[in-house]
Formats: sequence, structure tokens, C-alpha cells
Amino acid sequence: MTHACHSLRVLVVEDSLTVRMFLGEVLADAPGFDVVGLAQDGKQAIEMCQELRPDVISMDMMMPVMSGLAATEYIMAYCPTPILVVSSSVNRGELFRTYEALSAGAVDVIEKPKPRQEGWEQAYLAQLRLVARVKVITHLRGRKPFAPAPASIPVPALPPAPVAPCFPPPAGATARRGGAAPQLVAIGASTGGPRALVDVLGALPADFPLPLLVVIHIADPFGASFADWLDGQIALPVRLVGNGERLPERGVVMAAPGRHMLLSGGRLVCDDGPELHSCRPSVDALFESLARECGAAAAVLLTGMGQDGARGMLALHRAGAVTIAQDEATSVVYGMPREAAMLGAAQRILPLQEIGPALAAMVPAAPSPSSPPGGAP
Repeated sequence: MTHACHSLRVLVVEDSLTVRMFLGEVLADAPGFDVVGLAQDGKQAIEMCQELRPDVISMDMMMPVMSGLAATEYIMAYCPTPILVVSSSVNRGELFRTYEALSAGAVDVIEKPKPRQEGWEQAYLAQLRLVARVKVITHLRGRKPFAPAPASIPVPALPPAPVAPCFPPPAGATARRGGAAPQLVAIGASTGGPRALVDVLGALPADFPLPLLVVIHIADPFGASFADWLDGQIALPVRLVGNGERLPERGVVMAAPGRHMLLSGGRLVCDDGPELHSCRPSVDALFESLARECGAAAAVLLTGMGQDGARGMLALHRAGAVTIAQDEATSVVYGMPREAAMLGAAQRILPLQEIGPALAAMVPAAPSPSSPPGGAP
């Protein structure tokens, strides 16, 4: 079935004949979609992508001959195309390959359909439409992912409101605007976030002395294992937040899927309140709680669709926080950072590769150990 010229041209990649035919039928019956190819492994996916140039690819992960991850890496390197991963959330190995594919440039993920699952077809079509809108960039593994970026763009600072520090600053920390050194780092991300988080957090040393609170929009059931995967990608320890736990001294703490993460009275709270910007967890929910509790923070807003985090970053900026937004050139989707820049919430607008080093520079280097007795001067 061929639709009008404006129809989205979809390449379906799936090794199961049953699932492959089901996806093809869903797309064939939906107005605005045109199935240009059905591939049963990653090798066929690459060949069809190069020949047919689809608008968007529906990509399975676990396949013979060549996996979906390997195909995603190749496609994003040599014929960049928006990819929606269609993955099982049951197998841990497949989950981790899914995160690797997102890190390699796939745009988003949706869980594979289950028998008699209501509403899945509509969700699948909506995700394909959304993913197809993303202007993807070439991603070559093993090389610098982005071209040299222009100098950071300064944004006029807003006058800070006095906020009492929420806990003592680290010894020797350099005073910042308003007299308070950053005592924690809060990071928000959405579409393109897995790769961006690896780049930013991977630039920090294992002994980075501040806690890092992270909110990323990854739908359940994929979000629960994302912290485990990220923990294996960077030097810092990563874990999901525990409700009511005290703010840790260091390490990465991630919001739990489906629950806001807030700071209240020096403790991290998992909140089941309403969605913000159709998101839970929401970056705004975290940022606004930090603005109320602790202005002495550094806040980072990374690639993502929509406007979540911009309003909260403005509140943090006014409370005396250091605020950084990712620039357009290195964002998979310049939505959330753009909103923060337009509000004047971001003090600095930086390319992705400069954000981690900028955070590392906010805390003093550990003193070098003294020479042992009798050693060289």
C-alpha cells in the first residue's frame, strides 16, 4: 500500500517473521506511512538503508548475522537515519544493547508488543512520527563525535536571591557568584541523553567530590536498568535514588522511572505527583526543589525535546546557581536547552565536549601527596 508523497517512508528491521509482518501490517493500515522495506537482520538493514533511504527505521536489537546494535552503529556512521529501537525489556543483555544503540545515535526506544496489548499500535506510530522529525548527525565511534565548536555564548546573569547553603561546601572550594560554591550538580536530559550523559559524566574523575543528581526521560520499563548500564560506562558510581535517603557526599544518583526526584530537608524524595510537561520524572521538579532548598548548585540541561528543565533552571539561576545549557550544534534535539537559553536561564551555553571539563573545573584538584621521608625533594 503506497500513501501520498508526504508519507513517512519506514524500514522495518526484525528477525521474527511474525513480529515483522505484524509491524508491516500496522504501518500499511495507518495513513501517512509507507513501508519501503522489511529486513530480517542487521546486514539487510544496512543494505536497504543505503539503497532505499528511508525517513525512519524501526530497529530490533537481537538478530542473527548482524545485531541491531552493530547495524545502528554503521548506519549512524555512514548513512545517518532516525532510528526507533523496538526492544524487549525482559532480557538484561538486550536492555544493555538498547542503551548502547541509544548512545550510538538511535533516537528513542519502545517496548516490543505483547499479546493483546491495547494501545501499542498507536504508541508505536506516534513514536515513529516523533523520531522521524529528529535531524540526526553522523556518529563515528572511536573518533571525536563533534566538530570543533564555537566559543561559549555568555548570557546576561540575573540578580541572585540569597539562599542559605543546604549543606557545608567542600573544603577549599572556590566561592562563586553570591559567595556560595557549588555543593552539588543537577543534570537533566531527554532525547539523545544517554550519549550526552556518558560524555559529560565520563569527563569527570572517579574522585569528583560532589553528588550528581540526574533526571533523564527514559520510559519504564527501560529506565530501571539504565543506571546499571551507565555505571559500567563511567568512572563514577551510579545508582537509582532511594526514597528518603540523605544527599550523598559523591557519586551519581538517578531519578527512578515514573517518579519525580526532589530535594527536601537535605533528603532525596521520590514523588508521585502529577506529570510536568508530560514527564515524570521531570527535570523542572528537581531543579525547582533545589532552587528552594539550595542555591549553591551547578545545573546542566542537555539535549532533549520539549521545555522540561528550562523554568527550573531559571529559578536556580535566580537563586545563585551556576547554570549551563548544551549548545545547538551538539544537541541531538535542541529543545530543552534552547528553552533555557531563550529564558536567559543559562549562564553558559557550551558544546557537549566542554561541559564535563567545565564541571570538573568548579571544584579544586586534590592536593598531591607529599614526598615520603628521605625521598627526592
